[in-house]
Amino acid sequence: MKPLQAVEKVVHPKFKEAENDDGKKPYEIFIENHAELVKDGEKWAKETATSDTIVGTLIITIMFAAAFTVPGGNDQNSGLPIFLHGKVFTTFLIADALSLFASSTSVLIFIGILTSRYAEKDFLKSLPWKLLFGFLFLFLSVCCMIVAFCAAIIDMISRGYPNHKWSIVVLIMVLGSIPIIVLVISQLRLMKEIIHSTWENRISA
Repeated sequence: MKPLQAVEKVVHPKFKEAENDDGKKPYEIFIENHAELVKDGEKWAKETATSDTIVGTLIITIMFAAAFTVPGGNDQNSGLPIFLHGKVFTTFLIADALSLFASSTSVLIFIGILTSRYAEKDFLKSLPWKLLFGFLFLFLSVCCMIVAFCAAIIDMISRGYPNHKWSIVVLIMVLGSIPIIVLVISQLRLMKEIIHSTWENRISA
């Protein structure tokens, strides 16, 4: 759609509605000539959205279960978590909730992509924006999931080994950062292309 928009900006308005010998307008000819690209784009978008929907659904399942199987267990008398008032446990709860909400949002966005009409103009703004926000929310959910896991491990192990608390914290944080770094590296190029395309479309609009 970008080449067509670029041409429309420089030609006289009356030529936009001009018809050829077959009675077709420039826009219609452009769509016919790029029909295969639209199909390829639709296939790629659906495959990407399907894969990310599965990942988001798995995160929802994990974080929902983690919210009710808190580290340390619950007090038999009150039913409240034993580590309820600990700072690390509070971090676990916040990260768990953020991961659950972020993954739920990403799944809804990707479902919106799967149910899209995939019209030609959707590839210009709608789909790139949906993919961008879907990836961002999914990335946030993964980061929060790792934070929640690290907080739970740190809270339990540091109580059992108080003399080695800080060394355990550093080790867990280093190990926990590895999946995040791998995710960033694997998706960085795609995110760059989506952001560049989305921002360029916004400027040219």
